[in-house]
This record gives sequence, C-alpha cells and structure tokens, in this order.
Amino acid sequence: MLHVSKALAHLTMLIASWALSPALAHEFRPGHLQLVESSETSASYHVIWKKPVLLNTNIELAPVFPDECRFSDVAPPKFGNAAIIYHWRTTCDLAKGSIAIKGLPFSHTDVLVSLLRLDGERSRYVLRPDSPSLNLQEQALPVFDYFLIGIEHLVFGIDHVLFVIGLFLFIPSPIALIKTITAFTVSHSITLALSVLELVKLDQQATEAVIALSIFFLARELVQEKSARSRLTQGRPWVMAFVFGLLHGLGFAGALADIGLPKEELWLSLLLFNVGIEAGQVFVIAVLYAFAWLLARIGKQAQFYQSAAWSMGCLATFWTIDRTLLLV
Repeated sequence: MLHVSKALAHLTMLIASWALSPALAHEFRPGHLQLVESSETSASYHVIWKKPVLLNTNIELAPVFPDECRFSDVAPPKFGNAAIIYHWRTTCDLAKGSIAIKGLPFSHTDVLVSLLRLDGERSRYVLRPDSPSLNLQEQALPVFDYFLIGIEHLVFGIDHVLFVIGLFLFIPSPIALIKTITAFTVSHSITLALSVLELVKLDQQATEAVIALSIFFLARELVQEKSARSRLTQGRPWVMAFVFGLLHGLGFAGALADIGLPKEELWLSLLLFNVGIEAGQVFVIAVLYAFAWLLARIGKQAQFYQSAAWSMGCLATFWTIDRTLLLV
C-alpha cells in the first residue's frame, strides 16, 4: 500500500507540473493563414496571417514561404484579444508551392490554412506540431476536421478539463452528474455561438481570469464539509455549472473570435467544433470513471479525491494571480 500511496503522490505532482507548464497554462489557440488569389494575369495573392497570442511562452509562430516569394505590407498589424493579424501581398504562385510554420513543432496548437482562388474554389488544410509544413497541391481538409480541432481545444484547455474533473469529484450520483454536465454543455454552447457570431465580445484575458476563479470556487467547495458548502452547490449544482459554463464558453470562443471560422460554412463548422468539444468532455469523464473504479478497488479513492481538490485549488490560485497580473 505504501507503493500505491507514493504512486498517487507522484501522479498528483505530474498533473500539477503539466498544468503549470507554459504551453498548457492557457487556452489551445489555433492560428489561421489565409491565401486569397487576387490577379488573373500574374500569380498574386493577398496573405492574411492571424498569429495566435500564446501567453507565458517564448514560442514565436511565423509562416515560411518559398524563397522566390517577395512580400509587401498591405496594412499595419491589428492586435486582437487572441491574435495579431498581418496583411501582406506577394507575387509568387503559392498554390504550387510549399509552406511551413516556424515554431509549430514546439507548440501545442494548430494552424488552419485556407486557399481561395479567383474562380471561387476553396481549399483548407491543418498544420500540426507533428506536420508543420504542406504542399498546397495536396488534398484539402474536409470541414469535418473542425470536429477534431474541437477535441484538441478541450483536451489541451487544461482549465476547462479541471472544471469537468471538479464536477466529477463533486457529484457522486451518475444521474446528477449527467444533469450538471448537460447544463454546463448547454451554457457554454450558447456563449460560444454568440461570441463567434460577434453578438457578445469580452476581453479574453479578463475572461480567463474569471474562469480561473470558477475553478477555485469549485475546489474550495470540494474541500469543505458538506454542511459548510454554499446553498447553491448543495441544492442545485447544475445551476452553478450553467452559470460558470457561460464563462467557459467565452473562453472557448476566444480562440476563434480573432482566428475565425469559414463564413460560408459557419454553422456547420461551429456545430462540428462544439460537438468535438463535447466528445473530448465525454472522453475525460469516461477516463475519470475508469480511474475512480481502480482507486475504489485499492481503497484510495477518498485520499486521492481530497488531494486532487487541494491541487485544483492551488493551480486555480496560481492562474488567477497570473492572469490578473497580465491585465495590469
């Protein structure tokens, strides 16, 4: 049993180190490189590079084009909540060349690449850390891939994963947990859609600071005796999950607000992105149930749950301070 206790302690430290790492302390934020053909007589393109703002990291993402390409600025950079947007013009034929993203192998994000030709034909691709370059004559990305991007957004958005873990630890009844997770899902789906449609827009850094506070609140409730918990979490935890889900939805949307979804397929890509988020959420819960069963078999469930709650509280405190300082 001593070896099991040590293993649990090491696992808790590993989770804390993973969550505190600069690459995962904030949201998974994809970049977006748009190539718009602008001339029939010569190979000319308008290039729009939406570079994600990756906080607390020295990783610089930058597109790398063929050597024969020459660029000129079309407009000064525009600074958004989640991205810096650059506009360039080039005279080389990008549709027949290869491009890459410098720094991508060292990040935990993706870069969407879209190519729009004069005849209206659109092609899409995704560059990932394990495949940071592509030939634009390759087969294009189906819109279904936004489902996979949604899964990555949930899994690599460690603060959202921790909130789901907190709900799992807080609610022992499977039926009550399903009800609460459903409320969380519905609420963040609402704000995700409103934000992507630009009907609601909040400062991303402030939103992430409040998200950290929501995790701190849930962790605090977990370490309290049941009689000392707030009436909201004792009576209607689904209401608490719904309210905080509105904030988490804005956090999800922050990665897409400046990066953008394809307007001609907005509803389908938004739906697939959101379904991908839910699939990632279901996967996390399934893993938690399997892990809880294993802990119950060795009699360490209560011990680990308490350690996990305190670890969540410490991480949430660190994130709240860190993200609040970024607002100053």
